[in-house]
Amino acid sequence: MNLLLSYELFLAKTITFLFVIFITPLVFKIIKRKRKNQKKFKIILLEEKYKNIKKNILLSRMNQFEKKNWIKEEKKKDKEFEKKNKTTSNLRKKTLFVLDFKGGIHANEVIGLREEISAILLVANKNDEVLLRLESSGGVIHGYGLAAAQLERLRQNKIRLIVSIDKIAASGGYMMACVGDYIISAPFAIIGSIGVVGQLPNFNKLLKKYNIDIELHTAGDYKRTLTMFGKNTELTRKKFCEELNVTHEMFKNFIKKKRPALDIEDVSNGEHWFGTIAFKKNLVDEVNISDNILMSKMKDDYTLLNIQYIYNNKKLENFTSFIIENIKNIIIKIFSYKNYL
Repeated sequence: MNLLLSYELFLAKTITFLFVIFITPLVFKIIKRKRKNQKKFKIILLEEKYKNIKKNILLSRMNQFEKKNWIKEEKKKDKEFEKKNKTTSNLRKKTLFVLDFKGGIHANEVIGLREEISAILLVANKNDEVLLRLESSGGVIHGYGLAAAQLERLRQNKIRLIVSIDKIAASGGYMMACVGDYIISAPFAIIGSIGVVGQLPNFNKLLKKYNIDIELHTAGDYKRTLTMFGKNTELTRKKFCEELNVTHEMFKNFIKKKRPALDIEDVSNGEHWFGTIAFKKNLVDEVNISDNILMSKMKDDYTLLNIQYIYNNKKLENFTSFIIENIKNIIIKIFSYKNYL
């Protein structure tokens, strides 16, 4: 019995020793790698991407003899281009910085947008431009207000901002878009929805049915207006609607300031329009898509740089975060009393 006990203790000590020696460093390595990958920039030279696509397609259509001649000619052109660049190095190419913003209800993506804009402001010259590929159906006021303020930094530094809407920029999304110097919309993109909404369910009658009381104490008459569980009065409803109207007026004034040619009263009833109609109403400046803008800028000899602020490289974690965020957004949209653009 003592021998068996001694053996078990020895085995436990051996396993503990092996764990400390081999497993602990591995755990620290994983944590370190995770922290390292958690936040970083990804910069893609879009010109090279398009050139490689073109090259692969052209080569796939040639026979071996044609391929050799084509590659030889391309090498000659590259040498001539390098030689030309050395003699005209003082004539710097203009840069088009390409950003992507796909916003959720809470506009959490503004964290990345903030870093991307800060990075651009550190290196941009006066002739450089920014193309924002925007996709958002709006969300909380404070989130999209901050996102619009981040874009405002580009205008304050006299960097031209082009906003391209391929799918949707409605409500808070349009608030962001109107900061741009020039707005482009796809023909069937959804534009507008300049309005404010606030909703929440009320369970007061259900609770009364089961003799359940809810107590809510506030210091300040309007610390809480509408509630989910208490009894809502006409006074609190009136105050809640007043807050909605104040927010709507601020929203309208913001849009009007950015786009003075717009008939704000005609477009601020919460309605949305497709891109071709939005163009007629002066909500956008051109009916086009982002791909055409990139191609035209490349022909105009711009350097195209896509800047992305990456949080996490692990696909599984990104997928899990995506699912959790969407479930959370649905729950909050159903049960929150907050106002949404």
